[in-house]
Amino acid sequence: MKGDSLVIIPTYNEKKNIEAIIKEVLSQGEEFEVLIVDDNSPDGTGDIVREILREESRVHLLERKGKLGLGSAYIIGFRWALKRDYQFIYEMDADFSHDPSNLSIIRKSLLEEGFDLVIGSRYKNGVNVINWPISRLLLSYSANLFAKKIIGVPLSDLTSGFKGFKREVLNSLDFKKINAEGYGFQIEIHFYTYWNKFRIKEVPIIFVERRSGDSKMSKKIIWEAFWIVWKLGLSRLFKRI
Repeated sequence: MKGDSLVIIPTYNEKKNIEAIIKEVLSQGEEFEVLIVDDNSPDGTGDIVREILREESRVHLLERKGKLGLGSAYIIGFRWALKRDYQFIYEMDADFSHDPSNLSIIRKSLLEEGFDLVIGSRYKNGVNVINWPISRLLLSYSANLFAKKIIGVPLSDLTSGFKGFKREVLNSLDFKKINAEGYGFQIEIHFYTYWNKFRIKEVPIIFVERRSGDSKMSKKIIWEAFWIVWKLGLSRLFKRI
């Protein structure tokens, strides 16, 4: 039976996590399938996924020529999903910072409660982040407050990378307008979804710092998100959404 839900997981050097995260996602139910978008990981992540493909028809792989960024990885995944008949499409990290058991909660809100986008939020009910240094936590929390004020989208976690969409939301987006490669990508997605009048819900999650491997956060990603917020704020001000 083909699943109606596709979980898109971008990867770059996730050899230590990839087999386990795929197994956990698939264990959530037969409705879930997985699409790995791998940026030619030097550690052989793609090789591991290809081995899994031989035994598991619910796993799919797109391989790119190099490290091209989070945003474009998701967009290529969205386009792949929309060419097929998946009704629900999800974003998720490979490093277990997002608990796969929350996928069923997100799907239920999409399927039964009529929401179009459901976001796993670290800040919906206070601060639910484990094992982050205080400097990174303050940066993330304050960045979300700043973005919320400037772009006018009343969400507590605008930079969350754990979410589920109905396919209608992704069909409505002009991917040519979405240019960020880092966490600014998530802000852009939430901005356009909100101002396109879709129904959005945040569900509280507990975010746990990655089990293994290296964080992809950098100063470049932080500055990119900062300028994305101002760009979106100005487009809202001049009604160019």
